[in-house]
Amino acid sequence: MTKEIIISGFGGQGIVSSGIILAHAGLIEDKHVTFFPSYGAEMRGGTANCSVVISSEPVASPIVATPDVVIIMNEPSLARFEMAVKPGGLLLYNQTLIKSKPKRKDITVMPIEANVLAEELGQGRIANMVMLGVFAKKTGLLSLRTLKNAQRKRYKKANDEQLALNDKALEKGYGLFGNSK
Repeated sequence: MTKEIIISGFGGQGIVSSGIILAHAGLIEDKHVTFFPSYGAEMRGGTANCSVVISSEPVASPIVATPDVVIIMNEPSLARFEMAVKPGGLLLYNQTLIKSKPKRKDITVMPIEANVLAEELGQGRIANMVMLGVFAKKTGLLSLRTLKNAQRKRYKKANDEQLALNDKALEKGYGLFGNSK
């Protein structure tokens, strides 16, 4: 089992952190992983994306050209990565910030009001954590518990209140779709 993932959005949306969290989670679950970040303007507001490969077998390359899953946080990233998703793949997109609709009919497309849900929890910047919760639920690739542990590895300097809020965001995303997979 190998899953190739691309996460993309603006700098400051936690794109690279999301990829690092997925990679840490894969390692915690004794999987083989690669993580490969890519930046446009390397500052808040510029574009950022990253590729993560999580596999039960050794990974030959960190380069992801046709991902199984794409997590999109902004409009330019939808335009760039929608067509890259493998037929039968999964596209999760932040409907709060993306007004156009994906056009592909050969993939599963899931709009998520990530920023709205994050703001309901009290902090818009945790929208990426909402998306990771949805990812965990819809793919079954990583457990929610593992993602909670992995975010603590990424955010070592965060206080307990912020870590608990991140957990709530992961839970919110994970719980959006009941028991479906």
